[in-house]
Amino acid sequence: MKILLIGNGGREHAIAQALSQSRHQPKLFFAKGNPGMASLGQCLDVDVTDIPKLKQFALDNQIDLTVVGPELPLSLGLADEFTSAGLNVFGPKKQGAQLEASKAFAKNLMAKHGIPTAGYRFFASESAALAALAEFTPPYVIKEDGLAAGKGVTIAPDRATAEVAIQAAFQKNMPVVIEEFMTGQELSILVFCDGQTALPCIAAQDFKRVGEGNTGPNTGGMGAYAPVPLATPALLERVQQEIVNPMLTALQAEGIDYCGILYAGLMINPDGAPKVVEFNVRFGDPETQAVLPLLEEDLVELMLATVEGKLSQYERLHFKQGMHAVTVALVSKGYPGDYPTGVPITFPASLPENVRLFHAGTRQLADQSIVTAGGRVLNVTGLGHSIEEARKAAYTIIQDIQFETCYYRRDIAETPAGAMTSANNL
Repeated sequence: MKILLIGNGGREHAIAQALSQSRHQPKLFFAKGNPGMASLGQCLDVDVTDIPKLKQFALDNQIDLTVVGPELPLSLGLADEFTSAGLNVFGPKKQGAQLEASKAFAKNLMAKHGIPTAGYRFFASESAALAALAEFTPPYVIKEDGLAAGKGVTIAPDRATAEVAIQAAFQKNMPVVIEEFMTGQELSILVFCDGQTALPCIAAQDFKRVGEGNTGPNTGGMGAYAPVPLATPALLERVQQEIVNPMLTALQAEGIDYCGILYAGLMINPDGAPKVVEFNVRFGDPETQAVLPLLEEDLVELMLATVEGKLSQYERLHFKQGMHAVTVALVSKGYPGDYPTGVPITFPASLPENVRLFHAGTRQLADQSIVTAGGRVLNVTGLGHSIEEARKAAYTIIQDIQFETCYYRRDIAETPAGAMTSANNL
């Protein structure tokens, strides 16, 4: 079996590792992949947005399954192109990818089908958005209506800050959605969908803010852990009945055959009611690095069942009982703003059995040394029989990973059970 995995970050490295452990022992190709993924398969020098070249490679090499990691190629219609060429692809078509590519599309769909979310208004002009701030009360939630790699949200404590966020969005030709402010506890749930059946993974919780204590600007994610004590069976059933199933029905009603991962970013209000912060159309990053190491199912078989519309053969997904995972992102100082690259990285000679190391933003030089090549450089995942044991595994090995510009949060999963309060900031 031949599988093409599109993407080059920590999420894709985690997916690649899970695919490589399949009993089918697939031959893996990565576009473009990264130095950490290179030991698991063949890295291709093809950009994730070069859909014609990716499709031709898949056809020429008789690829059995293409798995799309990032959202951008999905929003550009990669799944449409591959499907029309008779290729199996794990990821929604362009119409379904609008759930992430357009905040307005997603909010309108939720409103139309009664799916609980924050109140909102959409603005296509800067003047209208600025004028409408008078109708909202601070703090203001300003969301860019487009793909923003998880960073297109501003929680503005006052009107002046909100105005700056609106002006910055329109300078990038981004319309905006202004939402009512929600407080509560965040959950992320990755759901396998084949258009008819929706099978959720265990819940994860990620840490978006760059600073400890959930301070500073939003990032693509500074860490995550799973499972989350807050996510009781009763709450997860409520999420399934009030959010996941209704969204699947809404997509069907709109004529959208949704195949792939539906990522539900949720806020659990103080009264325990779940509301949608936003939907994404792919595996979360870094939630995937915490969730997939705990998955007991064969990921190749699970993805094929999704593509073939056979998810109903699973009663539920199985995860390692009594096990926990904590992922910590090692980032370049300055992230999510400007940061240096090309900084040499020193790795430990070996990894303990209960640690996974995923490359996110790295590059290998001609002399085989590895240097930084992005904001989020590495993800370290610790496994344990408790959250604290998993935290200890991750943070202990971090001491043996060195690069001069390294920064990481020291409080990932320190206060589990959803104890951190957040607001509309996925």
